[in-house]
This record gives sequence, C-alpha cells and structure tokens, in this order.
Amino acid sequence: MTPAIDAHVRLDTHPTHPSAVQAVLTGSQAHLALMALEAAEWSVAATNVLVLARIDHEEPHWAKDTAERLRAEGITVESTPRLQEAMNEEWTWANYPMPWYTRSEIREVSNQAQKIHDNIRHGHLLIHAHAHDGHTTVAVGTYLHRSGKSVYLHGENHLRQIADTFDSPAEALLAFEKVHAAAMRPGPAPLTDTERAAIAARSVFDVTTAKAQPSRPALETVPVYLADTGDHDALLETFIDSHGKWQKWQTWSDDTTHAIHESQTLRIERVHEADPREAAWTVAAYETPVSDRMWHLTATGTTPAPVLETLLHHLATGDAWDTAIGSPVTEKTVTAATQPLTDAGWEHTVDGRWIRWTNPSRDAGSRFDAFAAHQPNSTLTTWTLWSGPSIDHPTWTVTASPYTPSPLLADISETLAHDTGTRHTQPAGRARKTSLTTSPPATAPVAASAVGTAASRSR
Repeated sequence: MTPAIDAHVRLDTHPTHPSAVQAVLTGSQAHLALMALEAAEWSVAATNVLVLARIDHEEPHWAKDTAERLRAEGITVESTPRLQEAMNEEWTWANYPMPWYTRSEIREVSNQAQKIHDNIRHGHLLIHAHAHDGHTTVAVGTYLHRSGKSVYLHGENHLRQIADTFDSPAEALLAFEKVHAAAMRPGPAPLTDTERAAIAARSVFDVTTAKAQPSRPALETVPVYLADTGDHDALLETFIDSHGKWQKWQTWSDDTTHAIHESQTLRIERVHEADPREAAWTVAAYETPVSDRMWHLTATGTTPAPVLETLLHHLATGDAWDTAIGSPVTEKTVTAATQPLTDAGWEHTVDGRWIRWTNPSRDAGSRFDAFAAHQPNSTLTTWTLWSGPSIDHPTWTVTASPYTPSPLLADISETLAHDTGTRHTQPAGRARKTSLTTSPPATAPVAASAVGTAASRSR
C-alpha cells in the first residue's frame, strides 16, 4: 500500500553520542516529516538530518514513540537493527534515589526534567541565579511564557525538578537568597557533562561521514590528564596476563572482575559498566587476608589510560603497596606525594582544611583534605586527583584514603606533571551505558520558611 505522504524517515543510532538518535529524511514531502520531528524536540543537524539528544538518556524510547506517531500520519519510518535493539532494551538507573518508582514513573520524572532543560535551552525559562546546596545544584528562574510563574529548581540533568513556585521574580529571589546567600551565583549554573554531550550531539555534522564510517580519527599529543580514556578492560587483562602473581576472579554476574595478588593482601576491583562519574576501579590493601583495609584508592571510568597504567605498574613492583597501619599523615608524606607537582610549577594554595595543587591552565589538580587525613574511619576522601572544568565538575577523578602510600601518589603525580598521552581529534563512538549518576532529590523542604514545601516530584 502506497503511503499517504511521500516521506521516508530512517532512524539510526548517533555516530558519536552513546544514546542519541539521528533521523535521515528522504522523499518529495520530507519537509512534513521534518516539521513533525522538530515539534517533538528533534534538532536539525544537517540538510534533512535531525538528531534527538536528551539529558535523560532515554532517546531510543522517545524515538520509538516518534516513529509510531509518524507512521500514524502516513509517513514511512525505518529503524536500523542496532537502534531497534536499543529501543527494546530494558535498563535501570544505578542508585536511583526513588527506588519505589516503577520504570514508567522514573521515565516520566526524567521527561519532566527534560522539559525544564528544553525550556531553559529555548529561552522560555530565564534562570536568575544558582547555587550548590552541598548535594546538587539549585536554581531560581522565571517562565517567560504561560503564567509567568517563578520557580525554584532542585537537581541536575534527569533529576531536576520544580520544588516550589512563586508569584514574582522578586519573591523567588528573596526566598532563594535567604537560603543560599553564601553560595548564590548570578545566572545559570555551568553546563553539566551530560548537557555538554547533548549539545555536541546536536551540532551540525556530515551525514555521509556517519554512513561511510571513515578511517580512525587522527591522534594528537596532549598532557596526560587530557588523554583518551582508552580500553580499561584491556588494560586489566594485559596487567593480569603479564604478572603471574596476580589472579583474575569474575563475579557471578560478569559485571565486575577482581584481580587478587597471591598474598591476598592487595586486591583490584574493576566494575565494567560503572557510570563515568563513579568508581570503576578500586584498589585496596590489607595487612592480612582477613584484616581490615589499610588503605584504598578509586578511579572513575573516564580516567585516562596512562594514569591507570602508572597505577598498575606501581602495584606490580614487589611490595610497593605496603604501608604502616595507623601511621600518621605528616607534612613529610604530603610533600613527598606532591613533590612532582611542586617541581612542575603547579600553583600551591591553602584554603582552610584544603591544600591544593593546580596546573597553570587550571584544568587539572590535586587536593589534600587535612581534616579527612585525621579521620581514618570516616568516609571522607583524603586525596583527590582530577582533571576537567573544575574539581566540582571533573572529567575524571582518582581518590585515595589517608594511609595510601606516598610513593604511589608521587608516581601518579609525576605522570600528571610531566607525561603526555594521545587524544582523538574527533570524538569516537562509545557503547551505551546502562547505569548513570544520580543525586539525592528534593525529598524535604530546602527551608520551610523561605522556599516552602518541596514537591516529591515534578509532574
């Protein structure tokens, strides 16, 4: 049967973004499909090419919804097998703060957060100020359409929600300032990694490049902290294969691999599908196989491969991980751990309990928490090595506990200060992740007297 409209839509996964979807339009009436896609928040990326890039990573679901709507209007829609697989996939959010919600309810909450994001992006919601409340980003803004209500926003990305409303911008700003005066900053908050990735996915690109699958992008030499993530799983496999004193243990679910030293006093845990902002590597050292941990170190899944190679090389060197239990963190050990950064001219500052070393371009650094160093039984992080826009919005982090050996930290510092790595000049495609970072929602009033009762969710 001939379709009522001469328009064909081919849906496929995005060439570089892990969850985004692209649509290629053909036919003499392709403009009708284009208008329908734009109405569903698809963005034009090239002639007759549109992209759906969301901050809730639910693009395959909403692409399927769009396809059904287009077919109902008489437009032919085709989905590639790999996109169809993503559409049929049922995945869950790791550590979702409202675990009592069903999958459809979680998707609806995320969709409301997406609508807030789109209103900000299109200029319909003007953000007056933002702040960080200790857990997540909060903001105050005013809708420039509808009723013109002012709103208090809580959360980031797929967890952002309207926690309270006000009749005027003045009332909203006064309430916001009363609660967040110390941390209050004008205008919207810096874009999150997720928001930046969505913007990049919507950028104009050559569809023929995506279809032709060109040769491997060129590499450029960059400081090691800016290097590509690389294949972490391959790094671990190579490490185990090259060092006979280490043995691999797989968990029953295949989600996690453990590498254990023959002494059973040093262990590496590799979580294969960890969120990029969460710990994908954990190294832990013990005095005996059954004792408590002496120290531990973690690295996120976005940590550059050369940094992890330095870590693994150090662990393979005899008993280099050993440390004295209960040995105090002294000025001498701190100096030893950071001497390479000091020698390289990284800026050294002291701010209360924090001691920081920051590179000249201010996109990498090391932070020592003097308070945490003397609280060995707490969950606070003593050492944080990072790179990215800021330590609050890092691209990757390595964290360490109080008794982590200073030679190990010094080795990593040496790598950060002096080594180089490679990075693709164009973003390479990545597999779709099935777990994503979440943060606590506004489950209670931010300040009952100022902001009012927070909604349990935005609907």
